[in-house]
Amino acid sequence: MQRLSRTAIAARVAKDIPEGAYVNLGIGLPTRVADFLPIERDIFLHSENGILGMGPAPAEDDVNWELINAGKQPVTLLAGGSFFHHGDSFAMIRGGHIDICVLGAFQVSVTGDLANWHTGAADAIPAVGGAMDLAIGAKRVMVMMELQTKSGESKLVETCSYPLTGVACVSRVYTDLAVFDVGPAGASVVEMVDGLTLDALQDMTQLDLKWAQGQ
Repeated sequence: MQRLSRTAIAARVAKDIPEGAYVNLGIGLPTRVADFLPIERDIFLHSENGILGMGPAPAEDDVNWELINAGKQPVTLLAGGSFFHHGDSFAMIRGGHIDICVLGAFQVSVTGDLANWHTGAADAIPAVGGAMDLAIGAKRVMVMMELQTKSGESKLVETCSYPLTGVACVSRVYTDLAVFDVGPAGASVVEMVDGLTLDALQDMTQLDLKWAQGQ
């Protein structure tokens, strides 16, 4: 069994983003998705700090620190891209104009609850950012994360134990071992890495998993 690297997870997410979509990529790991979106596919990347039309990460000799995303990472701008006030950017999110957002997470429940801003630990530094707005404002929320914590606990859970970012907002979860659909009917497996069985995946997550329809 070979776990997917973080880069490979980002590439897998990019395959599911359709032509013409307006997409927000969350801070951290989700920003890597931009590097795998085909040039020939018209996809409009949005950032909370007021950018629409971002391209992939710039080459080292082409970095412009006046052009950054919400995570303060340098980005590129495609032809036709635009800048605007962050208030207008959040109005786009809250107004339902973002088709897809891709976020990281500490936990996701089988019904699609999202916990990604605080672990609840006394010494943890909370980081709300725009995640709460995106969780309820985007038409579809995807999460990408490693399936297990460093101590081996599943991040896909029956019920989130961390403070929630949004309730029943996530529809698909991409991990280093499998892709899951989540929602009112619970979690189902869309695909998994070679060498992994459904029984083994259930042991890892301690969840009653089933194959998604059509798989």
